[in-house]
Amino acid sequence: MNNKKWIQALTLTGLAAMLMNAPLTQAAENKLPTPQHIAINLPAAKIAADARVLAARRYAAFWNSGDAQLAQQALSPSFIDRTLPAGRPQGIDGPLQASAGFRKAVPDLSAEVQDMTVAGDRVAVHLRFRGHFTGVFGTLQGKGQAIDFQAHDLYRIQDGKIAENWHLEDNLTLMQQLGVIQQ
Repeated sequence: MNNKKWIQALTLTGLAAMLMNAPLTQAAENKLPTPQHIAINLPAAKIAADARVLAARRYAAFWNSGDAQLAQQALSPSFIDRTLPAGRPQGIDGPLQASAGFRKAVPDLSAEVQDMTVAGDRVAVHLRFRGHFTGVFGTLQGKGQAIDFQAHDLYRIQDGKIAENWHLEDNLTLMQQLGVIQQ
């Protein structure tokens, strides 16, 4: 093969790779939650840091919207939930199931990124969930009571996606707000 054909082949290969890994459109990226604070442990390459932050923001956008496509974009196909609640399936199906179930109780659920810290392949995220309990949770029917609780997640990012997640939610506050536990 001559040099011109090699250059053409490499150009086409590079173009195909770029199209397969095309980022979100600017309009779609503008819809991702923006943390009130981000701390990045330098010297991290800006591109690598951006990929880690983007994965975390996509996952927060999934919790904010319930859009399964955002979860698919954020989570690795081999995603592992290291603090898996009883009854929740492992892998991407776990968060999808959890979001769908919670949205039955709190249809207007929103998730706001309060804080994000990036160090190495880890991203720590402090989330605040809000909404109104107007649906059904177990045997309880909501009466419009406000829901406002926090969660902390630690992600391990691999190849620009969340490969592992350790999470802790303020379930005591949530259960009190739902009326499952008396205050």
